[in-house]
Amino acid sequence: MLSRARAGLRALVERWALPQRCLFCGDFGHADGICAGCRGDLPGSTAARCPVCANLSAQRQVCGECLAQAPDFSRVSVAVSYLFPVDAAIQRLKYGGDLAVVAPLAALLAERVREEPPPDLVLALPMAPPRLRERGFNQASELASALSMRLGVTLAPDLCRRTRHTPPQAALPWGERHRNIRGAFEYTGDLAGARVAVVDDVLTTGATLNELARVLLHAGAGEVVGWVVARTEKE
Repeated sequence: MLSRARAGLRALVERWALPQRCLFCGDFGHADGICAGCRGDLPGSTAARCPVCANLSAQRQVCGECLAQAPDFSRVSVAVSYLFPVDAAIQRLKYGGDLAVVAPLAALLAERVREEPPPDLVLALPMAPPRLRERGFNQASELASALSMRLGVTLAPDLCRRTRHTPPQAALPWGERHRNIRGAFEYTGDLAGARVAVVDDVLTTGATLNELARVLLHAGAGEVVGWVVARTEKE
């Protein structure tokens, strides 16, 4: 309860004392870093989606892929589609090291998941050590930390790790991504029925999230959900 009160106070201070420029149009005076006009125009923000994997679903029903083979995660909540201008902002963060992008994107995702039952733990999708050394930071960790403070939920930064370096998922055909990521994560300890939210910047096939969910459930998690800023939409 205290952590939620602190998160609310922080949000109030930021809103009134720390106005920012909008991430997308540059308009000044927006506490969350995204103006109302741009927020309403972001791609996929009101899209009808599969309640499990967040793939586009005209009737908001479970999609054929999830019906054919249910994933290990319970559901994914995504804020927007991975299209312009969101894709450009995420690329600025990942490949340009522009950490100023973190707060607006985290605010966007927090708005999406705020009404969900709060998880017991929030953790970032781990990055392989060689890639972490190369990039210097894990964008998912930055987003998870910002979400933890904004929502007042417990951050678990060191409870899961990447055990092996794999080729980037984005460089592989969709059909090879599940095989590429198999066995790439390790969790030590007992989650004892905890509800865990995994944070990431982009969801494409869901293979990486699903593999981590499998590992977390094996470690005792009661439920694993995904909190993702943007989803790559299928045709």
